[in-house]
Amino acid sequence: MMRGLYAITPDSADTASLLHKVEQALKAGVAMLQYRNKALSQDKRLLQAKELAPLARGYGVPFIVNDDVGIALTVGANGVHLGRDDGDLAAARTKLAGRILGASCYDSLENAKAAVRAGADYVAFGAVFPSPTKPGAVRAPLSLFESDLGVPLCAIGGVTLENAPALIAAGASLLAVISDLFDAPDIGARASLYGKLFQ
Repeated sequence: MMRGLYAITPDSADTASLLHKVEQALKAGVAMLQYRNKALSQDKRLLQAKELAPLARGYGVPFIVNDDVGIALTVGANGVHLGRDDGDLAAARTKLAGRILGASCYDSLENAKAAVRAGADYVAFGAVFPSPTKPGAVRAPLSLFESDLGVPLCAIGGVTLENAPALIAAGASLLAVISDLFDAPDIGARASLYGKLFQ
């Protein structure tokens, strides 16, 4: 069931530190984990993904790779999340038979409908609030989460514990969080608090 905190990894070249942070979140309970790193080369991303995949598996948490079908298949990930410039969703769906396919749809309901037709298992709208990770991102209205697309809807961009209840009330099933989770002084405690919002 895709519902709850969707932990997205912060850009980090320090794999040991990254694994430590991610494990704190996994121990506390997250719905899904996405490996995302916009700063490293592909070979370094592959090495990090190879470490993260079995860690997530050990906690029974679906492991999703951002933007890279090849890495996802190599490390045995549970799925892939693709943005607008990351390749064709239908082609990815074919390669990822039996795995999860997520799609970024920004502020566009039409894109979301097209993504679902192409086989997306969930769609993400955002940025829902100003985001420290993507300060220039287009803003997505909360009314998008009222749409019944037949798949879970994920909110991303500037999500915090303070604004999370409004997103859940609007209809978001998944809350994708980077900074508010991984910059927290106690990552496990923060993940637990997010989990309680969905109970």
